[in-house]
Amino acid sequence: MATDNLSNATTSKLLPKLNLLTMFRLGLFQTGLGILLVLTVGVLNRVMIAELAIPAGITAVVLAVSQFVAPARIWFGQMSDSKPILGYHRTGYVWIGAALFTFILSVSVQVVWQLGDLVAVNGGWVWNSATIGWTALLALLFALYGLAISTSSTPFFALLVDISDEDNRGKLVGIVWTMMTVGLAIGGISSKILLSPLEDVNASIELVQSSISWLFAVVPLIVLGLAVIATLGVEKKYSRYGSRSRLADREDKITLGKALKILTASRQTGLFFTFLVIMSLSLFLQEAVLEPYGGEIFGMSIPETSMLNTYWALGMLFSLSATGFYLIPRLGKRKTTKLGGWLVSFCFVLIILAGFPASETLLKIALVLFGLATGIVTTGSLSLMLDLTAAETAGTFVGAWGLAQAIARGSAVGLGGIILSVGQAGFTVPLFAYSLVFGLQAVGMLIAINFLNRVNVQEFRDNAKTAIATVMEGDLD
Repeated sequence: MATDNLSNATTSKLLPKLNLLTMFRLGLFQTGLGILLVLTVGVLNRVMIAELAIPAGITAVVLAVSQFVAPARIWFGQMSDSKPILGYHRTGYVWIGAALFTFILSVSVQVVWQLGDLVAVNGGWVWNSATIGWTALLALLFALYGLAISTSSTPFFALLVDISDEDNRGKLVGIVWTMMTVGLAIGGISSKILLSPLEDVNASIELVQSSISWLFAVVPLIVLGLAVIATLGVEKKYSRYGSRSRLADREDKITLGKALKILTASRQTGLFFTFLVIMSLSLFLQEAVLEPYGGEIFGMSIPETSMLNTYWALGMLFSLSATGFYLIPRLGKRKTTKLGGWLVSFCFVLIILAGFPASETLLKIALVLFGLATGIVTTGSLSLMLDLTAAETAGTFVGAWGLAQAIARGSAVGLGGIILSVGQAGFTVPLFAYSLVFGLQAVGMLIAINFLNRVNVQEFRDNAKTAIATVMEGDLD
């Protein structure tokens, strides 16, 4: 065993180190996901609610279905650990998933128009066989879309663990997630430009449909191209999976059942999982309501509200890299994450206050600050996430952390719309209904910080090593 470990360490040292150009190239995958996020949660969400008059609660739940299939992330991660495609553990899964979500998203928007036509014919939302059928089909498509995203993104994040070392992982996290905010910014700006014919608030529904259908046909194809460019040749040149994992070349690969036993061997897994769920929920509860907030409270048009994502993305663009390069080395990962959480809570208060005078300037400032704070808490928590993995089951652990975030994101989109609907029913002033959503986010972030205080990375590593050793001895069969 000692000889094997020495051989693995030597092999790892002989592999080339990631350079900055490759880190930025990898970030193109996240750029594509950022663009898709704007298309679905930004543009499509706004159109379904504001232009097609589909109830906010129904819209939010349908869009959230893509996140509720997230348990599959653990399975896809374990598959990439144990069943390589054409000799590679991660790349094939990334490409197959990207091709699938490109096709599914283009089809989904056509189903949305069918629902919109039914609302127009019925003079409002009416539950009948037609609306139930089309809603179920749209939900199914978004479930498949979520599975495709999981197929692609979970192995990609595991690839980041495989190809990085302790001394460059912080930089990789900062750069790759910075590139996602670039995608959010590009998505917002390009949506504003490509949807410029809709600046007229009286634009016909036919013009809305043709413009957005074209957008959803072309942009996903571009995202597919970015996924291929981002990962082409990276695993072959840089992956340390074979040298780090004591089980990489064994015929008795870790099964999903064994991987789950390793995953649950430490109570720290549950603590960190809970922290990720609450933190992510608190960050993204506003996704389903931010654009409607801008439209109803501030009187913004569709292109203007699509730019709201850009303001906080610009804040994140600066703070993600700055946090990875400067804050974490000085404060540490835990303190950095806590600082970001406190700042996020403060920013939600500012977003609420901006609504009282309906000040677009104050809203934009608050969103930029929110982006800065989000970048700090995100980089800190992601750095902790990559620390809380075991080489032998990196895909499984990344799948679990992805599951936590996806549960939160899915719940956030759904709960955001539902809470807004409850607020609208309980308050006669629309601003109070939106404030209910933002206020709950501020409180939730403080609760997440409390769970973070109980996370211990060293305890997790000790438990994981013991569990993996037990698997190798066959005692978990």
